[in-house]
Amino acid sequence: MTDATEPAISPPSRLAVIGLGKMGLPMAKRLLGAGFAVAAYDPVAASRDAFAAAGGRSCGSAAEAAGEADAVITMLPDGTIVKRVVLEDDAPVLEAMRRGSVLIEMSSSEPLTTRLLGERLAEAGIGLVDAPVSGGVRKAEAGTLSIMVGGEPRTAKRVRPVLEAMGSALFDTGPLGSAHAMKALNNYVSAAGLIAACEAVQIGAAFGLDQNVMVDILNVSTGRNNTTENKLKAYMISEAYNSGFGLALMAKDIGIAVDLAEALRRPAPLSHHVVALAREALTMLGAQADHTEIDRYLKRLAEERLAEERLAEDDA
Repeated sequence: MTDATEPAISPPSRLAVIGLGKMGLPMAKRLLGAGFAVAAYDPVAASRDAFAAAGGRSCGSAAEAAGEADAVITMLPDGTIVKRVVLEDDAPVLEAMRRGSVLIEMSSSEPLTTRLLGERLAEAGIGLVDAPVSGGVRKAEAGTLSIMVGGEPRTAKRVRPVLEAMGSALFDTGPLGSAHAMKALNNYVSAAGLIAACEAVQIGAAFGLDQNVMVDILNVSTGRNNTTENKLKAYMISEAYNSGFGLALMAKDIGIAVDLAEALRRPAPLSHHVVALAREALTMLGAQADHTEIDRYLKRLAEERLAEERLAEDDA
């Protein structure tokens, strides 16, 4: 918990960004553009070089980046990695952060783990806000992300100028961990809609419908969703499959939603089917697959079924 008298963290305050991946790098650049002094670390040298070329300070470790920061942003693949970097590495970020600073956890992490992390940070006099994002790389580059914000209200208020530099829509979701819960549930709903849209278009094509006309109709009808509006034509029908968001991350996020339902003893039967399909697709397509390649997986299932039917006919 922070003191009520502590000021907002606004430009030219010092920030650290840990994680310069597809989302972290453009987000860090937005912070630079807003006038913050930003130091950053990523284990990939090319990402550090790209940040340095944008005018930021590239560091040799996460602890080095965090050492003088008023707020540290983590944008990492999952909560397990966040926990390791913040608490468990040989030079953990926690030991480098100063009392009164704030950790802004923007990864897609497990909400219950986030609460435990908050307890550890509070013992050291460090605040924690969970602030996962939605919108993808394009909105990260434009600074128009949707950002969900969970945590103690005074701490969330302190870091609002930081978040406003990266997002155009900020939502206070409640206590610590609530934003990570909301992000996982949002991504579960998104994934379910993606799978349904892919299935519907493939069924329609098999019947003889024009896929592009189908998408146009869905987008002015009750079947409209994020996939029909932004993904089907661009990534699935075109077979580009290069949205920039990995299938592994999608499967991880759905898994968080399923685990949350189980922890709360809430029946969520559809979520179990969705996460099972995502994990099966990941096994078949490989760890580097884009999440839009769910479409490829469904097409492969159809091909396998047709092959089995032909084999059965030949045997008969």
